[in-house]
This record gives sequence, C-alpha cells and structure tokens, in this order.
Amino acid sequence: METSDEALASAAAAGDRDAFAALLARHYDRIFGLAFRLTGMRAEAEDLTQDICLALPAKLVSYRQAARFTTWLYRVTVNAAHDRRRRRATHTKAADGWGDWEIARQAEIAEAAEAQDWLITTMARLTPELRDTVALTLGEDLSQKEASEILGVSEGTVAWRISEVKKRLREIARAEEML
Repeated sequence: METSDEALASAAAAGDRDAFAALLARHYDRIFGLAFRLTGMRAEAEDLTQDICLALPAKLVSYRQAARFTTWLYRVTVNAAHDRRRRRATHTKAADGWGDWEIARQAEIAEAAEAQDWLITTMARLTPELRDTVALTLGEDLSQKEASEILGVSEGTVAWRISEVKKRLREIARAEEML
C-alpha cells in the first residue's frame, strides 16, 4: 500500500527528508504544469517551480490537513505565481522610472559631449595666444594673475584675451545658427 500524501506531508514537516523527496517526486510535474499554465512561459514556470520547491519545507509546517494535500499544493502554487507577478509589476514600475532617468541622463551626456566637441573645434580656430589663455583660465581654473605670470603678460592682457575669446565664440555661434 502506498503512503498517502497527507502522511508524507506530516513526516516531511517533521524533517523526514525521504518523505519530502517522495512528495516532490510525486508532485513535481503537477507543480510545474500548473506553474506553466499560470505563467505561460516555460522558463518562468521552471523558475517558479524551483522557488516553490525551495519554500515547500517551511510551508509544510503550516499544512493542517483540512483539505487534500494536492488542493493545498495547488493553493501554494497559485499564491507563489501571484506573488511573483506582483514582484515583477513592482520591479517593472520601478525600472520604468529608472529607464526615463537613464534616457534623460544619456541625453544630457550627449548634449554635453556635443557642446564639448563644438568648443574644441571652435577653440582650434582661435589664435594660439587666445587658446593658451583660455586653457589656463578656464581649463585649468587659474586666476588671471596666475595665467599672466605663466604667459609672461599683464593681467590686463589676460582680461582682454578672455573678452576677445567670448566675442569670437559669440560670432562663430551666430554664424553657425544662420547656416
């Protein structure tokens, strides 16, 4: 005579590994079949079935034999599928926000790179003296006094060069807008 599911469940809940193995051998396909019908995807059903099998030893402690074991097992499977769906929906909702954030971040990076490229190209059109002055004051964040000492010119000359660079950059930008 074959041992009943209920007897195996009681023994498995008490820690009997052989009883647990017998329950899994008897009902694994049933769990997987229902998981597949609930999810509609083989890989998802396999993952869900594995999750259920891992959680089953702890869940068996709550099995009260008020219903047949298979009825209880179906309920465990349906609840696990619902929980998985809720987690996925929450994850998707959170990921959607991150997706929007990432798109905006990538757009900012592209815009900054475009501005940087424009500035590098435009700076190449300046005279070496103006480029040197901008590189030191804006690129290296030196004061006009420090730049004047390095370049061997007066602070006034550095200030004039910065003003001249701004004027030329505006002219170049205006000319490009007209194109």
